[in-house]
Amino acid sequence: MVNERKKIIEPNPGDWAVEARGLVKTFGDNRAVDGVNLNVKAGTIYGVLGPNGAGKTTVIRMLATLLRPDAGAARIFGHDVVKESQIVRQLIGVTGQYASVDESLSATENLIIFSRLLGLGRAEARQKAAELLEEFGLTEAAKRPLRNFSGGMRRRLDLAASLIAQPPLIFLDEPTTGLDPRTRSQMWDTIRRLVNTGSTVLLTTQYLEEADQLADRIAVIDHGHVVAEGTVDELKASVGTTSLHLKVQNLKDIAQARRIVEHVLHIQSIVPNEAGKITAPMANADLVTDLLIALREAGIPLAEMSVQKPTLDEVFLTITGHGVTDEASQASQESMNKEAARA
Repeated sequence: MVNERKKIIEPNPGDWAVEARGLVKTFGDNRAVDGVNLNVKAGTIYGVLGPNGAGKTTVIRMLATLLRPDAGAARIFGHDVVKESQIVRQLIGVTGQYASVDESLSATENLIIFSRLLGLGRAEARQKAAELLEEFGLTEAAKRPLRNFSGGMRRRLDLAASLIAQPPLIFLDEPTTGLDPRTRSQMWDTIRRLVNTGSTVLLTTQYLEEADQLADRIAVIDHGHVVAEGTVDELKASVGTTSLHLKVQNLKDIAQARRIVEHVLHIQSIVPNEAGKITAPMANADLVTDLLIALREAGIPLAEMSVQKPTLDEVFLTITGHGVTDEASQASQESMNKEAARA
């Protein structure tokens, strides 16, 4: 039995961590998830991006066996989330949008209780708690009451609790919501370390920069559908080419600089921006060197120059037609919470 369990919780590298086909979930008249397909490779960070109410959390809850799909199927390392839910729960860790720790206890006490609930003995639970507190930079605050913890410290403790069983797949549902930029960056480093040590992370987020920084692949969900999927570079390339941004030092050079840019980049009709700035599409980044040489030979000094890919903000707006922070459906959220409580 021990060998069998070890085989289950240590899937072979190269397996699909998540395979979902046609997932559907309906709350009353609202089809919150409408035919979602996902494939998440083991050992990667997979980002699920979308506005409030898009269906991200509902998808996570179905994959984590907290909600039963109305249609479709999903497998975690080859195990069906409905038919083999007990095995799936051995394979996953879940961190939600809000910390689940007990504020009346210390960090050490919280982790020991979680460890004991997962079947660890007293000595093993204390050792595991100490290891996780050190990993997440909380050793000095280990005995401090949680009411004195910052939001970032609570989120790190919550993530630590989800890793007690060292699951090969970790669901992080908006793990950095409400954190300051410094603490968010620390969480990013922690997430990268998890993957470097063999875990797979499925991350939902509203922070476009977070998805850009962390995710190997991204699915964009809107109104319950996956409306785009690919690497960050693939998604950016789908909405436009790289652009070149120049600013000449002397305004009198702007017209000649424009003609040189058009000639070297093989484009037409560039319209200068304000105060000596030029923005031009650039399909071939190798031409930047030729352009700089041509401008120098023409005696045109530059004040600024940059080459920029489309941002994920532009990707999201182009694909969905609206911003990432649209209001969620209150009725859908309430229905989902009630059903999750019954699960």
